[in-house]
Amino acid sequence: MGHGHEHHHDHASAAGTDVPPALDLSIPDAELPPGDLNRRGFLRNAGLLGAGAATTVLASGTPALAGGHGHGGDHGHGPGGDHGTTGGFRWLAGDHHIHTQYSSDAMYRVIDQAKHARAYGLDWMVVTDHGSATHAKIGVEKVNPDIVAARARLKDLLIYQGLEWNIPAAEHATVFVHPGRNEVAVLKEFENSFDGSVRNAGDNTPANEALAVAGIKFLGEAVRKRRVEGALFLANHPARRGIDSPHEIRAWRDADPSVAIGMEGAPGHQAAGLPRESGGRARGYYDNSPSANSFPGYPLESYRTWGGFDWMTSTVGGLWDSLLAEGRAWWISANSDSHVNYLDTSQRGPGSDFDLNGRYNDPVYGPLITDAGDYWPGQYSRTHVGASGFSYRAVMDGLRAGRVWVDHGGLIKGLDVRARIAGDRRGNSGTPLGGVLRVKRGTSVEVTIDVDLADIPNWSQFLPALARVDVIAGRVTGPVADQDAFTAPDTRVVKSFEVTRKTGRVSFSYSFGRVDRPFYLRVRGTDGKRSQPGLMGAAVDPFGPALDVPGAADPWEDLWFYANPIWVLPQ
Repeated sequence: MGHGHEHHHDHASAAGTDVPPALDLSIPDAELPPGDLNRRGFLRNAGLLGAGAATTVLASGTPALAGGHGHGGDHGHGPGGDHGTTGGFRWLAGDHHIHTQYSSDAMYRVIDQAKHARAYGLDWMVVTDHGSATHAKIGVEKVNPDIVAARARLKDLLIYQGLEWNIPAAEHATVFVHPGRNEVAVLKEFENSFDGSVRNAGDNTPANEALAVAGIKFLGEAVRKRRVEGALFLANHPARRGIDSPHEIRAWRDADPSVAIGMEGAPGHQAAGLPRESGGRARGYYDNSPSANSFPGYPLESYRTWGGFDWMTSTVGGLWDSLLAEGRAWWISANSDSHVNYLDTSQRGPGSDFDLNGRYNDPVYGPLITDAGDYWPGQYSRTHVGASGFSYRAVMDGLRAGRVWVDHGGLIKGLDVRARIAGDRRGNSGTPLGGVLRVKRGTSVEVTIDVDLADIPNWSQFLPALARVDVIAGRVTGPVADQDAFTAPDTRVVKSFEVTRKTGRVSFSYSFGRVDRPFYLRVRGTDGKRSQPGLMGAAVDPFGPALDVPGAADPWEDLWFYANPIWVLPQ
């Protein structure tokens, strides 16, 4: 790869206790070697380091992630020679929401999930067994040797340890840390101190909301105190029960934007939507109704998926866009939420006593599972991270930076989206996903989209065909007065491109003309098999994803990809 990229290994040992010098603010910039200085600058510029962490991309003095003229920032100096390299980054596919026999409602060994993840093309994964009294007491420690052993056996797969946090007053979240000597200690202390189930803090009270914020701050402090090199939080299935209110999401992000980085744009459990004799369930198990703890402002449509994606993400001009219009860096992901997998032939080991042992006995051969709602990691959903190399640190940095796009069913092979000064087509120019392009007021700006089309059949044995790519854009208006706002009235689909080519690469560009107001853009694509006008109306989203109907929502017949945003700030 070109200069400026880190080598494909961690400079800090996975067994070490210290974070890299770049994150140790007690070391002056002048004493850092060039590589660490570049990384510190990248994180600081992204508003992700130190007391100056930016509330929004509009924060005064917050430099762009890429140069004012669209030149690449600390990464991305042209295409490299590595497999999977697009736009100067090594795109690593992963899954941050996976359960094992250490979850009360799952059954697979860590190595089972890891081997399948690798076989289905993943480069990284996170073990996220459910937070609970049993897990906090013994499970979080017991699973670690299995993770360490899997890391040793599968050296081409990055395996993080995490947990699925019962967020006080809210839903669930993935929490995970960089491997190291303190990974278990930090996770155990976090779970015992802040898990909503362990602390009996599930109701939506102000005290419980404050406990959730304190938990995120604890993780940030664990990094700053050099107990772990990194820690990340992503809200899971955020609209499933309607209990993640807009003000809570904003509070999580603002508690520590270097830790709380985003949410599942699409939930797992996608196989639940398959038609079957039993009638089937909803995709993602999104078949709930409002409860006493639900946010009363959400519409009933929010309790269902749309094209397999969470309502917060799929609604153009909806909650995700309301955050982006504020300038809040809040990213989306996709994953399997694998517990028990469709068409597998396993069952829990006989004689299991989960409450006593914190785990089920190893699975054994059993009958064909036809009613399960899950796929193996990587079999259907993938989160693609633009990383500077193959390392735990590089994946976490890429996630923090928002260099992420997600897809279902292998809809596309690769994606590169750049905001550029009009006409600039140099290989090392343009602002990538998650970035901020700062330009002089009146500068002509465009977005370029390069899509590598699928070239091999997916795991349902057909070659997906991309039919349309949409450009979505909205004005950046700054922080809102109402922390429970969840609409962005100025956001809409500004351009749709029909895709007629079936192989190779397709490229598109859209001009925003001479810009004088800040805005953001994001991109999505579809196989075009199911669509309907969006919830905000056809003038906003004429051909958006369709509402999924329980029992009649074959996930393989409704494929989408979504990419994270880019901001353009004229000055």
